[in-house]
Amino acid sequence: MRVAVVDIGTNSTRLLIADVAPARRIGERVRESTVTRLGEGVEATGRLGEEPQRRVFAALERYAGQISAERAEASAAVMTSAVRDAANGAEFSAVVKQRFGLDGRTLSGDEEAACTYAGATAARPPDDPTELVVIDIGGGSTELVCGAGGRLGFHVSAQIGVVRHTERHLRSDPPTAAELAALAADVDAGVAETVPREVRERVQAAVAVAGTATSCAAIDLALERYDTTKVEGHVLSRAKLDGLLERLAGMPLAERREVRGLHPDRAPTIVAGVVVLSRVLDAFGLAEVEISDRDILWGVALELAR
Repeated sequence: MRVAVVDIGTNSTRLLIADVAPARRIGERVRESTVTRLGEGVEATGRLGEEPQRRVFAALERYAGQISAERAEASAAVMTSAVRDAANGAEFSAVVKQRFGLDGRTLSGDEEAACTYAGATAARPPDDPTELVVIDIGGGSTELVCGAGGRLGFHVSAQIGVVRHTERHLRSDPPTAAELAALAADVDAGVAETVPREVRERVQAAVAVAGTATSCAAIDLALERYDTTKVEGHVLSRAKLDGLLERLAGMPLAERREVRGLHPDRAPTIVAGVVVLSRVLDAFGLAEVEISDRDILWGVALELAR
């Protein structure tokens, strides 16, 4: 069955068109990501801004054409943190459905966690007993989803995100040591508050999905052009993340936009993203993380096919 999924996130708007076969096999036909920063300003105003909405609508216009050309049998748009948090989120969702024919649905934290875990573990052996934490760092929230053997366990949507925390803490260019320390302390407090110690202590390994994680892998691999076959399964040590943070936080935004492997549109938020990923690993006592391109898009595709 051919399905199309649009993920309208706080930082990016993404498209997946894929053929879903029995036994959870997914063949990607189209995958695209556009940094639209829908959550820009929501932290301060509580509302989705006109310009951020315009950027999303421009991306959806292009995606709608691709969905039609690929003749998808089912399609859906899912919206997460920025739309959940915004006072005008329902109005935005209505426009998405009316203008683009996408059955837009704002996922609850529980639904987002379930889809993220399903996508991230779709290609793993179903009987693998390793207790995993799937880390999905978004623009406005971070999903931490634990489970083993394909079974979902503890999960939480923490109010930690690269757009939210960049706007909250990083005001200098490049950021100061004090700003970075404040951001790290904020992340530490957020994880400690939302994830019980006994959960953190039993986790044995981490898989990180979404833009921050895949960007870190692409930078580490110095990819001239993004290549999912190289990013998928790439392992980053905690020490390697420290090196990435030192490098990226030590340069102004204009230089970060030129870093090989990093999309220029992700340069404004990548420093916060590396801090979040590093501190989450520390909170779980883990020395490394596996990077995956299989995320909420895959999870929703599987749900649509069912």
